[in-house]
Amino acid sequence: MAFGTYVVLAGLTLGLNGKFSPESLNWLFIKGLLGWFLQVALLKVTLLSLGSGEAPLLDIVAYAGYTFTGMCFAVLGKIVFQYSYYFLMPWTCLCMGIFLVKTMKRVLFAEVRSYDSSRHHYLLLFIALAQFPLFTWLGNISVNWLF
Repeated sequence: MAFGTYVVLAGLTLGLNGKFSPESLNWLFIKGLLGWFLQVALLKVTLLSLGSGEAPLLDIVAYAGYTFTGMCFAVLGKIVFQYSYYFLMPWTCLCMGIFLVKTMKRVLFAEVRSYDSSRHHYLLLFIALAQFPLFTWLGNISVNWLF
């Protein structure tokens, strides 16, 4: 649901800037799916590297989908008041990082029998920090879908 809203709001942003075309909406959809897939891959690989690959894939897909909720707030802020985007984007990115760290920590503690504190903390920090480039890439709404 949030993914669809993100695509519609991004298309509206392009329309308000006079850059909308049906192809650009298609590229935004593909860009969003690719970002979602990268997020799922990041979470799954991180859990596997920590020895906890038993988290259901659909749960991980759902956790990664929450990214688009924050993106919707940031893009809506960009539509309403353009400069609020520069406040909302880091804030929603930070919120998503905290959410993922807390959720993945709960998944890890429920399943991992041996606990290596420093390794877990560094990989959870990596998950949180990886949100910034992902949000920046998804938040750059332009006709060129790659950048």
